Amino acid sequence: MSSVSDDENYSYEEEEDDEMDVDEYDDGSASEIEVDGFADDFKVGNSSGLKVYEVEHSSLSQHQVEKIMAAEVDHISNIFGVEPAVAAELLRHMNWNKEKLTDKYMDNASQIAVAAGVECPPREPTPPPPKASSSRQSSTGPTRTTRRSAAETTKASKVAKRGASLVEASQPFVCPICFDDSQTETSALMCEHKFCTSCWKEYITSKVRTEAEATITCMAEDCNIVALDPFVKAALADDRETWERYQELLVRQFVACIPHLKFCPYPSCTNTVSCTAAATRSALAAMVPIVACADAAHVFCFGCPIDADHRPIVCAVAKMWLQKCRDDSETANWIKSNTKECSKCQSTIEKNGGCNHMTCKKCKYEFCWVCMGPWSEHGTSWYSCNRYDEKASVDARDAQTRSRASLERYLHYYNRWANHEQSAKLSMELYAKTEKKMEEMQVTSELTWIQVQFMKKAVDVVFKCRMTLKWTYAMAYYLALGNEKELFEDNQRDLERAVEELSELIEAPIDPETIMTLRQKVTDKTVYVQKRNEIMLEDTAKGYLDGRWSWNATVDGFD
Repeated sequence: MSSVSDDENYSYEEEEDDEMDVDEYDDGSASEIEVDGFADDFKVGNSSGLKVYEVEHSSLSQHQVEKIMAAEVDHISNIFGVEPAVAAELLRHMNWNKEKLTDKYMDNASQIAVAAGVECPPREPTPPPPKASSSRQSSTGPTRTTRRSAAETTKASKVAKRGASLVEASQPFVCPICFDDSQTETSALMCEHKFCTSCWKEYITSKVRTEAEATITCMAEDCNIVALDPFVKAALADDRETWERYQELLVRQFVACIPHLKFCPYPSCTNTVSCTAAATRSALAAMVPIVACADAAHVFCFGCPIDADHRPIVCAVAKMWLQKCRDDSETANWIKSNTKECSKCQSTIEKNGGCNHMTCKKCKYEFCWVCMGPWSEHGTSWYSCNRYDEKASVDARDAQTRSRASLERYLHYYNRWANHEQSAKLSMELYAKTEKKMEEMQVTSELTWIQVQFMKKAVDVVFKCRMTLKWTYAMAYYLALGNEKELFEDNQRDLERAVEELSELIEAPIDPETIMTLRQKVTDKTVYVQKRNEIMLEDTAKGYLDGRWSWNATVDGFD
Protein backbone atom coordinates (compact mmCIF):
# COMPACT_ATOMS: atom_id res chain seq x y z
CA MET A 1 0.00 0.00 0.00
CA SER A 2 1.36 3.38 -0.96
CA SER A 3 -0.29 6.14 1.03
CA VAL A 4 0.49 9.79 0.34
CA SER A 5 0.81 11.71 3.57
CA ASP A 6 3.71 14.13 3.22
CA ASP A 7 3.27 17.77 2.16
CA GLU A 8 6.05 18.05 -0.39
CA ASN A 9 3.50 18.13 -3.21
CA TYR A 10 1.08 20.54 -1.55
CA SER A 11 0.26 23.29 -3.99
CA TYR A 12 -0.04 26.13 -1.48
CA GLU A 13 3.56 25.71 -0.38
CA GLU A 14 4.76 26.13 -3.95
CA GLU A 15 3.45 29.68 -4.23
CA GLU A 16 5.91 32.52 -4.44
CA ASP A 17 6.21 35.01 -1.60
CA ASP A 18 6.11 38.15 -3.68
CA GLU A 19 3.48 40.78 -2.91
CA MET A 20 0.08 40.44 -4.54
CA ASP A 21 -0.48 42.79 -7.45
CA VAL A 22 -3.99 44.16 -7.84
CA ASP A 23 -4.81 45.95 -11.08
CA GLU A 24 -7.83 48.20 -10.93
CA TYR A 25 -10.11 48.47 -13.89
CA ASP A 26 -10.00 51.85 -15.58
CA ASP A 27 -13.38 52.01 -17.32
CA GLY A 28 -11.78 51.73 -20.74
CA SER A 29 -9.89 55.04 -20.61
CA ALA A 30 -6.55 53.33 -21.13
CA SER A 31 -7.76 51.66 -24.30
CA GLU A 32 -8.54 54.86 -26.17
CA ILE A 33 -6.38 55.63 -29.18
CA GLU A 34 -4.23 58.64 -28.47
CA VAL A 35 -2.68 59.23 -31.88
CA ASP A 36 -2.98 62.50 -33.81
CA GLY A 37 -5.24 63.88 -31.11
CA PHE A 38 -7.93 61.27 -31.77
CA ALA A 39 -8.75 60.75 -28.09
CA ASP A 40 -8.90 64.50 -27.48
CA ASP A 41 -11.82 64.77 -29.91
CA PHE A 42 -14.06 62.81 -27.56
CA LYS A 43 -13.10 64.14 -24.12
CA VAL A 44 -16.09 65.16 -22.06
CA GLY A 45 -14.21 66.55 -19.11
CA ASN A 46 -11.19 65.95 -16.92
CA SER A 47 -12.78 64.12 -14.05
CA SER A 48 -10.58 62.59 -11.40
CA GLY A 49 -11.48 59.46 -9.49
CA LEU A 50 -14.67 57.45 -9.76
CA LYS A 51 -17.92 58.87 -11.03
CA VAL A 52 -20.96 58.72 -8.78
CA TYR A 53 -22.43 55.82 -10.78
CA GLU A 54 -19.19 53.80 -10.70
CA VAL A 55 -18.11 51.41 -7.96
CA GLU A 56 -14.59 50.77 -6.76
CA HIS A 57 -13.35 47.25 -7.47
CA SER A 58 -10.23 45.25 -8.19
CA SER A 59 -9.50 42.38 -10.55
CA LEU A 60 -7.59 39.36 -9.25
CA SER A 61 -6.02 36.57 -11.24
CA GLN A 62 -6.32 32.94 -10.17
CA HIS A 63 -2.74 33.03 -8.93
CA GLN A 64 -3.51 36.02 -6.70
CA VAL A 65 -6.59 34.33 -5.24
CA GLU A 66 -4.54 31.19 -4.55
CA LYS A 67 -2.08 33.32 -2.58
CA ILE A 68 -4.94 34.70 -0.48
CA MET A 69 -6.11 31.14 0.14
CA ALA A 70 -2.58 30.07 1.08
CA ALA A 71 -2.38 32.86 3.65
CA GLU A 72 -5.65 31.71 5.22
CA VAL A 73 -4.42 28.10 5.26
CA ASP A 74 -1.09 29.02 6.88
CA HIS A 75 -2.94 31.00 9.55
CA ILE A 76 -5.12 28.05 10.53
CA SER A 77 -2.25 25.60 10.21
CA ASN A 78 -0.15 27.57 12.70
CA ILE A 79 -3.02 28.01 15.17
CA PHE A 80 -4.17 24.37 15.18
CA GLY A 81 -0.74 22.81 14.68
CA VAL A 82 -1.93 20.71 11.72
CA GLU A 83 -0.55 20.13 8.24
CA PRO A 84 -1.50 22.74 5.60
CA ALA A 85 -3.50 20.18 3.62
CA VAL A 86 -5.58 19.38 6.70
CA ALA A 87 -6.04 23.07 7.49
CA ALA A 88 -7.22 23.68 3.92
CA GLU A 89 -9.84 20.95 4.16
CA LEU A 90 -11.06 22.24 7.53
CA LEU A 91 -11.53 25.71 6.03
CA ARG A 92 -13.44 24.32 3.05
CA HIS A 93 -15.69 22.39 5.40
CA MET A 94 -16.55 25.63 7.24
CA ASN A 95 -16.93 27.64 3.99
CA TRP A 96 -13.69 29.51 4.72
CA ASN A 97 -15.08 31.13 7.85
CA LYS A 98 -11.98 31.31 10.05
CA GLU A 99 -13.74 32.66 13.13
CA LYS A 100 -16.45 30.01 13.09
CA LEU A 101 -13.92 27.26 12.45
CA THR A 102 -11.70 28.42 15.31
CA ASP A 103 -14.57 28.51 17.80
CA LYS A 104 -15.87 25.07 16.89
CA TYR A 105 -12.42 23.49 16.64
CA MET A 106 -11.44 24.75 20.06
CA ASP A 107 -14.65 23.34 21.52
CA ASN A 108 -14.28 19.87 20.00
CA ALA A 109 -11.39 19.38 17.60
CA SER A 110 -12.07 15.70 16.97
CA GLN A 111 -15.72 16.27 16.09
CA ILE A 112 -14.88 18.95 13.51
CA ALA A 113 -12.04 16.88 12.06
CA VAL A 114 -14.30 13.85 11.62
CA ALA A 115 -17.06 15.97 10.07
CA ALA A 116 -14.52 17.49 7.65
CA GLY A 117 -13.28 14.03 6.66
CA VAL A 118 -9.69 14.53 7.81
CA GLU A 119 -9.90 12.12 10.74
CA CYS A 120 -11.38 8.65 11.05
CA PRO A 121 -14.39 8.41 13.33
CA PRO A 122 -13.65 6.72 16.67
CA ARG A 123 -14.37 3.03 16.65
CA GLU A 124 -16.95 1.71 19.04
CA PRO A 125 -15.31 -0.24 21.87
CA THR A 126 -15.63 -3.99 21.46
CA PRO A 127 -17.60 -5.57 24.26
CA PRO A 128 -15.65 -7.93 26.56
CA PRO A 129 -16.12 -11.67 25.95
CA PRO A 130 -18.83 -13.25 28.06
CA LYS A 131 -17.68 -14.92 31.22
CA ALA A 132 -17.57 -18.73 31.15
CA SER A 133 -20.02 -20.48 33.42
CA SER A 134 -18.35 -21.66 36.62
CA SER A 135 -18.13 -25.37 37.25
CA ARG A 136 -17.20 -27.23 40.30
CA GLN A 137 -13.65 -28.38 40.35
CA SER A 138 -11.76 -30.39 42.84
CA SER A 139 -10.10 -28.53 45.59
CA THR A 140 -6.76 -29.54 44.17
CA GLY A 141 -7.38 -27.35 41.04
CA PRO A 142 -7.13 -28.33 37.37
CA THR A 143 -5.36 -31.50 36.50
CA ARG A 144 -2.08 -31.70 34.55
CA THR A 145 -4.00 -32.94 31.53
CA THR A 146 -6.26 -29.89 31.60
CA ARG A 147 -3.29 -27.52 31.84
CA ARG A 148 -1.54 -29.30 28.97
CA SER A 149 -4.67 -29.05 26.84
CA ALA A 150 -4.93 -25.30 27.44
CA ALA A 151 -1.29 -24.77 26.53
CA GLU A 152 -1.62 -26.84 23.40
CA THR A 153 -4.75 -24.95 22.44
CA THR A 154 -2.99 -21.59 22.81
CA LYS A 155 -0.04 -22.81 20.75
CA ALA A 156 -2.33 -24.17 18.05
CA SER A 157 -4.19 -20.85 17.92
CA LYS A 158 -0.94 -18.95 17.40
CA VAL A 159 0.13 -21.31 14.66
CA ALA A 160 -3.26 -20.94 12.96
CA LYS A 161 -3.11 -17.14 13.02
CA ARG A 162 0.44 -17.12 11.67
CA GLY A 163 -0.57 -19.49 8.93
CA ALA A 164 -3.59 -17.34 7.99
CA SER A 165 -1.45 -14.21 7.69
CA LEU A 166 0.99 -16.06 5.45
CA VAL A 167 -1.83 -17.24 3.24
CA GLU A 168 -3.24 -13.68 3.08
CA ALA A 169 0.13 -12.22 2.15
CA SER A 170 0.62 -14.78 -0.56
CA GLN A 171 -2.75 -14.02 -2.16
CA PRO A 172 -2.74 -11.41 -4.99
CA PHE A 173 -4.48 -8.04 -4.39
CA VAL A 174 -7.88 -7.76 -6.07
CA CYS A 175 -9.11 -4.17 -6.52
CA PRO A 176 -12.68 -3.87 -5.16
CA ILE A 177 -13.55 -1.51 -8.05
CA CYS A 178 -12.15 -3.10 -11.21
CA PHE A 179 -11.57 -6.64 -9.76
CA ASP A 180 -8.20 -6.76 -11.50
CA ASP A 181 -5.86 -9.14 -9.62
CA SER A 182 -2.81 -8.10 -11.65
CA GLN A 183 -2.53 -4.63 -10.10
CA THR A 184 0.62 -4.12 -8.05
CA GLU A 185 0.35 -0.40 -7.22
CA THR A 186 -2.27 0.58 -4.68
CA SER A 187 -3.16 3.67 -2.71
CA ALA A 188 -5.31 4.34 0.33
CA LEU A 189 -6.39 7.22 2.48
CA MET A 190 -6.09 7.19 6.26
CA CYS A 191 -9.13 4.90 6.38
CA GLU A 192 -6.87 2.20 4.82
CA HIS A 193 -9.37 1.28 2.11
CA LYS A 194 -7.04 0.09 -0.64
CA PHE A 195 -7.72 0.53 -4.34
CA CYS A 196 -5.48 0.32 -7.37
CA THR A 197 -3.91 3.56 -8.55
CA SER A 198 -5.65 3.30 -11.94
CA CYS A 199 -9.08 3.33 -10.31
CA TRP A 200 -8.06 6.22 -8.08
CA LYS A 201 -7.00 8.26 -11.09
CA GLU A 202 -10.16 7.52 -13.06
CA TYR A 203 -12.32 8.27 -10.03
CA ILE A 204 -10.66 11.62 -9.29
CA THR A 205 -10.62 12.60 -12.97
CA SER A 206 -14.34 11.88 -13.26
CA LYS A 207 -15.10 13.90 -10.14
CA VAL A 208 -13.08 16.89 -11.37
CA ARG A 209 -13.79 16.88 -15.10
CA THR A 210 -17.36 15.57 -15.22
CA GLU A 211 -18.94 16.46 -11.89
CA ALA A 212 -16.86 19.61 -11.18
CA GLU A 213 -16.33 18.40 -7.61
CA ALA A 214 -13.40 19.63 -5.54
CA THR A 215 -14.24 17.59 -2.43
CA ILE A 216 -13.30 13.98 -3.23
CA THR A 217 -14.11 11.31 -0.67
CA CYS A 218 -12.95 7.69 -0.40
CA MET A 219 -14.35 5.24 -2.93
CA ALA A 220 -15.36 2.79 -0.23
CA GLU A 221 -19.05 2.65 0.59
CA ASP A 222 -20.15 4.86 3.52
CA CYS A 223 -16.62 6.22 3.98
CA ASN A 224 -16.41 10.01 4.31
CA ILE A 225 -12.64 10.40 4.52
CA VAL A 226 -11.54 13.16 2.12
CA ALA A 227 -8.63 12.92 -0.29
CA LEU A 228 -6.33 15.80 0.62
CA ASP A 229 -4.60 17.92 -2.00
CA PRO A 230 -1.26 16.04 -1.91
CA PHE A 231 -3.06 12.75 -2.53
CA VAL A 232 -5.03 14.24 -5.45
CA LYS A 233 -1.89 15.73 -6.97
CA ALA A 234 -0.04 12.41 -6.70
CA ALA A 235 -2.95 10.57 -8.33
CA LEU A 236 -2.94 13.10 -11.19
CA ALA A 237 0.83 13.22 -11.52
CA ASP A 238 0.76 12.69 -15.31
CA ASP A 239 -2.43 14.68 -15.96
CA ARG A 240 -1.57 18.35 -15.56
CA GLU A 241 -4.76 19.57 -17.23
CA THR A 242 -7.02 17.83 -14.69
CA TRP A 243 -4.85 19.05 -11.81
CA GLU A 244 -5.18 22.66 -13.04
CA ARG A 245 -8.93 22.19 -13.35
CA TYR A 246 -8.98 20.90 -9.77
CA GLN A 247 -7.14 24.01 -8.57
CA GLU A 248 -9.60 26.20 -10.46
CA LEU A 249 -12.51 24.45 -8.71
CA LEU A 250 -10.86 25.09 -5.35
CA VAL A 251 -10.57 28.78 -6.22
CA ARG A 252 -14.21 28.92 -7.34
CA GLN A 253 -15.32 27.30 -4.09
CA PHE A 254 -13.31 29.84 -2.09
CA VAL A 255 -14.64 32.81 -4.08
CA ALA A 256 -18.23 31.61 -3.67
CA CYS A 257 -17.80 31.69 0.11
CA ILE A 258 -16.41 35.24 0.33
CA PRO A 259 -19.08 37.99 0.02
CA HIS A 260 -16.79 40.62 -1.51
CA LEU A 261 -15.45 38.28 -4.24
CA LYS A 262 -17.15 37.13 -7.44
CA PHE A 263 -15.85 34.90 -10.21
CA CYS A 264 -16.05 36.31 -13.73
CA PRO A 265 -19.08 34.69 -15.42
CA TYR A 266 -17.59 34.78 -18.92
CA PRO A 267 -16.62 31.35 -20.32
CA SER A 268 -12.97 30.28 -19.98
CA CYS A 269 -12.15 33.34 -17.85
CA THR A 270 -10.48 32.56 -14.52
CA ASN A 271 -10.38 36.10 -13.11
CA THR A 272 -12.04 37.18 -9.90
CA VAL A 273 -13.36 40.63 -8.99
CA SER A 274 -13.20 42.07 -5.49
CA CYS A 275 -15.85 44.68 -4.62
CA THR A 276 -16.16 45.48 -0.92
CA ALA A 277 -18.74 48.23 -1.44
CA ALA A 278 -21.32 45.77 -2.81
CA ALA A 279 -20.67 42.94 -0.35
CA THR A 280 -23.89 43.46 1.62
CA ARG A 281 -27.48 43.14 0.44
CA SER A 282 -28.47 46.53 1.84
CA ALA A 283 -25.78 48.26 -0.22
CA LEU A 284 -27.38 47.01 -3.45
CA ALA A 285 -30.43 49.19 -2.81
CA ALA A 286 -28.35 52.33 -3.42
CA MET A 287 -25.99 51.31 -6.23
CA VAL A 288 -25.61 49.34 -9.42
CA PRO A 289 -22.26 47.54 -8.95
CA ILE A 290 -21.10 47.11 -12.54
CA VAL A 291 -17.55 45.73 -12.55
CA ALA A 292 -15.08 44.25 -15.02
CA CYS A 293 -12.13 41.89 -14.88
CA ALA A 294 -8.87 43.42 -16.04
CA ASP A 295 -7.54 40.93 -18.60
CA ALA A 296 -10.39 40.83 -21.12
CA ALA A 297 -12.50 43.70 -19.74
CA HIS A 298 -15.54 41.46 -19.26
CA VAL A 299 -18.29 43.70 -17.89
CA PHE A 300 -20.90 42.21 -15.56
CA CYS A 301 -22.93 43.01 -12.46
CA PHE A 302 -21.40 42.12 -9.12
CA GLY A 303 -24.71 42.14 -7.26
CA CYS A 304 -26.84 39.79 -9.38
CA PRO A 305 -26.57 37.04 -12.02
CA ILE A 306 -27.14 39.49 -14.91
CA ASP A 307 -23.88 39.28 -16.86
CA ALA A 308 -24.30 42.71 -18.48
CA ASP A 309 -24.32 46.41 -17.63
CA HIS A 310 -27.88 47.11 -16.48
CA ARG A 311 -27.35 50.66 -15.27
CA PRO A 312 -29.23 52.73 -14.22
CA ILE A 313 -31.67 50.20 -12.72
CA VAL A 314 -30.75 48.47 -9.44
CA CYS A 315 -30.48 44.69 -9.28
CA ALA A 316 -33.74 43.98 -7.45
CA VAL A 317 -35.85 45.99 -9.89
CA ALA A 318 -33.97 44.58 -12.91
CA LYS A 319 -34.74 41.04 -11.74
CA MET A 320 -38.41 41.95 -11.27
CA TRP A 321 -38.57 43.27 -14.83
CA LEU A 322 -36.89 40.23 -16.35
CA GLN A 323 -39.22 37.94 -14.43
CA LYS A 324 -42.23 39.87 -15.71
CA CYS A 325 -40.92 39.59 -19.27
CA ARG A 326 -40.57 35.83 -18.83
CA ASP A 327 -44.10 35.57 -17.43
CA ASP A 328 -45.49 37.50 -20.39
CA SER A 329 -43.40 35.63 -22.94
CA GLU A 330 -46.18 35.18 -25.51
CA THR A 331 -46.86 38.91 -25.53
CA ALA A 332 -43.14 39.57 -25.72
CA ASN A 333 -42.77 37.26 -28.72
CA TRP A 334 -45.49 39.15 -30.52
CA ILE A 335 -43.92 42.51 -29.74
CA LYS A 336 -40.47 41.39 -30.90
CA SER A 337 -41.74 40.87 -34.44
CA ASN A 338 -39.32 42.38 -36.95
CA THR A 339 -41.94 43.73 -39.35
CA LYS A 340 -44.56 46.48 -39.09
CA GLU A 341 -46.95 48.14 -41.48
CA CYS A 342 -46.63 51.69 -42.69
CA SER A 343 -49.38 53.68 -40.98
CA LYS A 344 -50.04 55.59 -44.23
CA CYS A 345 -50.01 52.98 -47.04
CA GLN A 346 -49.99 49.75 -44.94
CA SER A 347 -46.92 48.39 -46.74
CA THR A 348 -44.90 45.83 -44.79
CA ILE A 349 -41.62 47.33 -43.62
CA GLU A 350 -38.62 45.48 -42.21
CA LYS A 351 -36.11 47.23 -39.99
CA ASN A 352 -32.52 46.63 -41.13
CA GLY A 353 -30.64 49.24 -39.10
CA GLY A 354 -30.35 50.63 -35.59
CA CYS A 355 -31.88 54.03 -36.37
CA ASN A 356 -35.59 54.44 -35.55
CA HIS A 357 -36.16 57.06 -38.26
CA MET A 358 -37.97 55.05 -40.92
CA THR A 359 -38.95 56.02 -44.46
CA CYS A 360 -41.48 53.96 -46.38
CA LYS A 361 -39.99 53.18 -49.79
CA LYS A 362 -43.46 53.07 -51.33
CA CYS A 363 -45.05 56.30 -50.14
CA LYS A 364 -41.97 58.07 -48.67
CA TYR A 365 -43.79 58.57 -45.37
CA GLU A 366 -41.30 59.31 -42.55
CA PHE A 367 -42.25 57.90 -39.18
CA CYS A 368 -40.87 56.57 -35.89
CA TRP A 369 -40.42 52.81 -35.68
CA VAL A 370 -41.20 52.83 -31.94
CA CYS A 371 -44.46 54.75 -31.74
CA MET A 372 -45.34 54.77 -35.49
CA GLY A 373 -45.96 58.52 -35.23
CA PRO A 374 -44.71 61.11 -37.77
CA TRP A 375 -40.99 61.72 -37.50
CA SER A 376 -41.44 65.47 -37.89
CA GLU A 377 -42.62 65.67 -34.26
CA HIS A 378 -39.58 63.84 -32.88
CA GLY A 379 -37.20 66.75 -33.27
CA THR A 380 -39.43 69.30 -31.57
CA SER A 381 -40.52 70.13 -28.06
CA TRP A 382 -43.60 67.97 -28.66
CA TYR A 383 -41.42 64.87 -28.67
CA SER A 384 -42.87 62.43 -26.11
CA CYS A 385 -42.31 59.03 -27.66
CA ASN A 386 -40.68 57.80 -24.44
CA ARG A 387 -43.53 58.84 -22.16
CA TYR A 388 -46.61 56.74 -21.40
CA ASP A 389 -49.94 58.47 -20.84
CA GLU A 390 -50.84 57.31 -17.35
CA LYS A 391 -54.25 59.02 -17.53
CA ALA A 392 -55.83 55.98 -19.19
CA SER A 393 -54.75 53.73 -16.34
CA VAL A 394 -55.90 56.18 -13.67
CA ASP A 395 -59.32 56.77 -15.25
CA ALA A 396 -60.02 53.06 -15.78
CA ARG A 397 -62.99 52.02 -13.64
CA ASP A 398 -64.14 48.48 -14.36
CA ALA A 399 -61.88 45.42 -14.09
CA GLN A 400 -61.77 44.74 -17.83
CA THR A 401 -60.74 48.31 -18.62
CA ARG A 402 -58.08 48.28 -15.90
CA SER A 403 -56.71 45.00 -17.21
CA ARG A 404 -56.54 46.38 -20.75
CA ALA A 405 -54.87 49.58 -19.53
CA SER A 406 -52.35 47.57 -17.51
CA LEU A 407 -51.47 45.49 -20.57
CA GLU A 408 -51.12 48.58 -22.76
CA ARG A 409 -48.88 50.20 -20.17
CA TYR A 410 -46.63 47.15 -20.02
CA LEU A 411 -46.48 46.93 -23.82
CA HIS A 412 -45.48 50.58 -24.02
CA TYR A 413 -42.41 50.05 -21.87
CA TYR A 414 -41.57 46.59 -23.14
CA ASN A 415 -41.81 47.68 -26.77
CA ARG A 416 -39.22 50.38 -26.19
CA TRP A 417 -37.05 48.13 -24.03
CA ALA A 418 -36.98 45.41 -26.69
CA ASN A 419 -36.52 47.94 -29.48
CA HIS A 420 -33.36 49.39 -27.97
CA GLU A 421 -32.06 45.88 -27.42
CA GLN A 422 -32.67 45.05 -31.06
CA SER A 423 -31.22 48.39 -32.21
CA ALA A 424 -28.12 47.78 -30.09
CA LYS A 425 -27.59 44.42 -31.81
CA LEU A 426 -28.07 46.04 -35.19
CA SER A 427 -25.61 48.75 -34.19
CA MET A 428 -23.03 46.06 -33.51
CA GLU A 429 -23.68 44.67 -36.98
CA LEU A 430 -22.88 48.14 -38.31
CA TYR A 431 -19.20 47.60 -37.49
CA ALA A 432 -18.63 45.78 -40.79
CA LYS A 433 -20.43 48.51 -42.74
CA THR A 434 -18.61 51.18 -40.78
CA GLU A 435 -15.21 49.70 -41.62
CA LYS A 436 -16.10 49.84 -45.30
CA LYS A 437 -17.11 53.47 -44.89
CA MET A 438 -13.84 54.21 -43.13
CA GLU A 439 -11.91 52.63 -45.96
CA GLU A 440 -13.96 54.66 -48.44
CA MET A 441 -13.16 57.84 -46.53
CA GLN A 442 -9.46 57.10 -46.75
CA VAL A 443 -9.68 56.63 -50.50
CA THR A 444 -11.81 59.69 -51.22
CA SER A 445 -10.16 62.10 -48.77
CA GLU A 446 -6.85 62.93 -47.13
CA LEU A 447 -7.84 61.41 -43.79
CA THR A 448 -5.57 58.72 -42.34
CA TRP A 449 -6.80 55.44 -40.84
CA ILE A 450 -6.47 56.91 -37.36
CA GLN A 451 -8.43 60.00 -38.31
CA VAL A 452 -11.40 57.99 -39.58
CA GLN A 453 -11.69 56.10 -36.30
CA PHE A 454 -14.35 58.61 -35.26
CA MET A 455 -16.92 56.41 -37.02
CA LYS A 456 -16.05 53.34 -34.96
CA LYS A 457 -16.04 55.43 -31.78
CA ALA A 458 -19.50 56.73 -32.64
CA VAL A 459 -20.84 53.18 -33.10
CA ASP A 460 -19.38 52.22 -29.71
CA VAL A 461 -21.10 55.15 -28.03
CA VAL A 462 -24.44 54.42 -29.72
CA PHE A 463 -24.32 50.81 -28.55
CA LYS A 464 -23.48 51.79 -24.98
CA CYS A 465 -26.21 54.43 -24.82
CA ARG A 466 -28.83 52.12 -26.29
CA MET A 467 -28.11 49.65 -23.50
CA THR A 468 -28.60 52.49 -21.01
CA LEU A 469 -31.87 53.49 -22.67
CA LYS A 470 -33.01 49.87 -22.71
CA TRP A 471 -32.81 49.64 -18.93
CA THR A 472 -34.27 53.12 -18.34
CA TYR A 473 -37.58 51.83 -19.69
CA ALA A 474 -37.53 48.92 -17.25
CA MET A 475 -36.89 51.41 -14.45
CA ALA A 476 -39.58 53.82 -15.66
CA TYR A 477 -42.13 50.99 -15.60
CA TYR A 478 -41.68 50.62 -11.83
CA LEU A 479 -41.19 54.30 -10.92
CA ALA A 480 -44.08 55.83 -9.00
CA LEU A 481 -45.85 58.82 -10.51
CA GLY A 482 -44.53 62.21 -9.51
CA ASN A 483 -42.08 64.96 -10.31
CA GLU A 484 -39.08 62.66 -9.93
CA LYS A 485 -40.37 60.34 -12.63
CA GLU A 486 -41.06 63.28 -14.94
CA LEU A 487 -37.49 64.57 -14.51
CA PHE A 488 -36.20 61.04 -15.11
CA GLU A 489 -38.18 60.80 -18.34
CA ASP A 490 -36.93 64.24 -19.42
CA ASN A 491 -33.34 62.99 -19.21
CA GLN A 492 -34.39 59.78 -20.93
CA ARG A 493 -36.01 61.75 -23.77
CA ASP A 494 -32.96 63.99 -24.29
CA LEU A 495 -30.61 61.00 -24.40
CA GLU A 496 -32.86 59.07 -26.75
CA ARG A 497 -33.23 61.97 -29.15
CA ALA A 498 -29.46 62.54 -29.21
CA VAL A 499 -28.80 58.85 -29.85
CA GLU A 500 -31.22 58.78 -32.77
CA GLU A 501 -29.55 61.84 -34.30
CA LEU A 502 -26.10 60.27 -33.99
CA SER A 503 -27.40 56.98 -35.37
CA GLU A 504 -28.74 58.80 -38.43
CA LEU A 505 -25.36 60.44 -39.02
CA ILE A 506 -23.59 57.07 -38.82
CA GLU A 507 -25.92 55.44 -41.34
CA ALA A 508 -25.91 58.39 -43.73
CA PRO A 509 -24.28 57.74 -47.15
CA ILE A 510 -20.74 59.02 -47.70
CA ASP A 511 -20.34 62.12 -49.88
CA PRO A 512 -16.66 62.77 -50.72
CA GLU A 513 -17.27 66.52 -50.78
CA THR A 514 -18.70 66.63 -47.25
CA ILE A 515 -16.49 64.12 -45.46
CA MET A 516 -14.77 66.74 -43.31
CA THR A 517 -18.12 68.27 -42.37
CA LEU A 518 -19.48 64.81 -41.55
CA ARG A 519 -16.44 64.07 -39.39
CA GLN A 520 -16.99 67.24 -37.38
CA LYS A 521 -20.72 66.59 -36.99
CA VAL A 522 -20.22 62.99 -35.88
CA THR A 523 -17.45 63.96 -33.46
CA ASP A 524 -19.49 66.75 -31.88
CA LYS A 525 -22.61 64.63 -31.64
CA THR A 526 -20.64 61.72 -30.12
CA VAL A 527 -19.34 64.01 -27.36
CA TYR A 528 -22.85 65.33 -26.74
CA VAL A 529 -24.34 61.84 -26.56
CA GLN A 530 -21.64 60.76 -24.13
CA LYS A 531 -22.46 63.74 -21.95
CA ARG A 532 -26.20 63.02 -22.02
CA ASN A 533 -25.50 59.42 -21.04
CA GLU A 534 -23.40 60.56 -18.09
CA ILE A 535 -26.12 62.96 -16.99
CA MET A 536 -28.65 60.12 -17.11
CA LEU A 537 -26.47 57.76 -15.07
CA GLU A 538 -25.24 60.37 -12.58
CA ASP A 539 -28.68 61.77 -11.81
CA THR A 540 -30.10 58.27 -11.29
CA ALA A 541 -27.19 57.25 -9.04
CA LYS A 542 -27.58 60.41 -6.94
CA GLY A 543 -31.29 59.66 -6.68
CA TYR A 544 -30.50 56.30 -5.09
CA LEU A 545 -28.11 57.88 -2.62
CA ASP A 546 -30.60 60.64 -1.76
CA GLY A 547 -33.55 58.27 -1.55
CA ARG A 548 -35.48 60.18 -4.25
CA TRP A 549 -36.83 57.19 -6.14
CA SER A 550 -40.08 55.56 -5.07
CA TRP A 551 -41.60 52.48 -6.67
CA ASN A 552 -45.13 51.50 -7.61
CA ALA A 553 -44.50 47.90 -6.52
CA THR A 554 -42.89 46.15 -3.57
CA VAL A 555 -39.19 45.76 -4.32
CA ASP A 556 -37.21 43.09 -2.48
CA GLY A 557 -34.39 44.61 -0.44
CA PHE A 558 -35.98 48.07 -0.06
CA ASP A 559 -37.53 49.45 3.07
